Amino acid sequence: MEQITFAPTFAGWQRAARRALARGIAPEAVAWEELGDDQPSLGIFGEEADDSGVDVSAFRVPRSFVALAESVACHRDPRRWGLLYRALWRLTHGEPRLLDLAVDPDVHALEAMEKAVRREVHKMRAFVRFRAVAHEGAEWHVAWFEPEHHIVERNAPFFRDRFAGMRWSILTPDRCAHWDGEHLSITAGVPRSEAPSADAVEGLWRTYYGNIFNPARVKTRAMRKEMPKRYWKNLPETAIIPALLARAPVRVERMIAASDAQVVRPEEWELARPPAGADWDALRDAAHSCRACPLWHDATQTVFGEGPRPAGLMLLGEQPGDQEDRAGHAFVGPAGKLLDAALAEAGIERGGAYLTNVVKHFKWEPRGKRRMHRTPGEREARACRPWLEAELRIVQPRVVVCLGATAATAAFGPGVRVARDRGEFRPSPLAPHTLVTWHPSALLRAPDPDTQARQRAEFVADLRAALRRREETRAA
Repeated sequence: MEQITFAPTFAGWQRAARRALARGIAPEAVAWEELGDDQPSLGIFGEEADDSGVDVSAFRVPRSFVALAESVACHRDPRRWGLLYRALWRLTHGEPRLLDLAVDPDVHALEAMEKAVRREVHKMRAFVRFRAVAHEGAEWHVAWFEPEHHIVERNAPFFRDRFAGMRWSILTPDRCAHWDGEHLSITAGVPRSEAPSADAVEGLWRTYYGNIFNPARVKTRAMRKEMPKRYWKNLPETAIIPALLARAPVRVERMIAASDAQVVRPEEWELARPPAGADWDALRDAAHSCRACPLWHDATQTVFGEGPRPAGLMLLGEQPGDQEDRAGHAFVGPAGKLLDAALAEAGIERGGAYLTNVVKHFKWEPRGKRRMHRTPGEREARACRPWLEAELRIVQPRVVVCLGATAATAAFGPGVRVARDRGEFRPSPLAPHTLVTWHPSALLRAPDPDTQARQRAEFVADLRAALRRREETRAA
């Protein structure tokens, strides 16, 4: 058994491992002994690899192993060095695809260590709390953290970039990171007594935390998993968590009671009430405060129609989408871009037609971080109908193109079918010449390229027919 003594850093282990490989020392013949009290580092603060003439050209390993080893070197388990060398030996002695074998015991153990280090890096970023102190006549921010693994140096660049505008120190029992506004430095660890215990801002932080605490979403097991109790002693907000949890059931009951009092049942919905005789600007302004149905509650804003007034041609869609809801303009998202291209192909200038929707608020449901479209119901369309009728009174279109099923139903009732009835002009309560065609979003959802190409050709043909009919009615 050969004992190899090395500096307990990734760079130190790397140099020692290269020499051992060059000498052909098998993993089972090596005992790894850390030298000195220095904590593991990544070699990003002045350390440079020195192979002392060792030829390493024959030892090629995947870059993924180097990244894995840099992370595992931060783990506290002293067995990590031998485990890393065994994996290195296997990679360079006939098992170049070793890391692809997730069930291999060595790979599994290394990945578990890497995951633990990565989790601790995340926890440090989440749970470091700076406290302001006076230092040499200036304000300095100091935090105390007790990492489970040797991650301070690995995490220091993140805090430098995140808090570049203030001078700070993160103190730990292992190593300390410091940023003076220009230089990032690492020093030896210090005892807890070196860190401040509180500052004036913590009261404000606890007040803020108490106000954003949602009692209806309390999951104590998940909270402990995301915020393990070993971090609590250094977090000011944890002092109020027991009281917040104790009051949660009562707060939830009050929230439910308040919500029930505000809910308007569909059968109780009223029709929108546009101001009688108002011009377009007054209508648009009034629509922004419409509360005829509950869709306003989750929408960013009312999305009113826009275009020339009067206009010979109106394009009528279903409702604003996610991007329209954010921008406040109709047809500006993916479906709007497709519509613009089809209008250009049909020879219609977008600014020459009035664009609007049957429903003026975005109806959606959460899907992860995304807001997914939901088709508005008949009651919602009926509640919003007076706004459309007011637009029709001002715009006075001779031709209306109904984009999709919701718009077609608004014109002809529930019996209409887009695939069956598209392309045919008929009179409707909306206009003397009303045409049903595909909604641009239907083209985006086409199941295959052939169907999309066919529907797009039909869509452009219907727009061209609408343009011809507008010109014909203008001449008459």
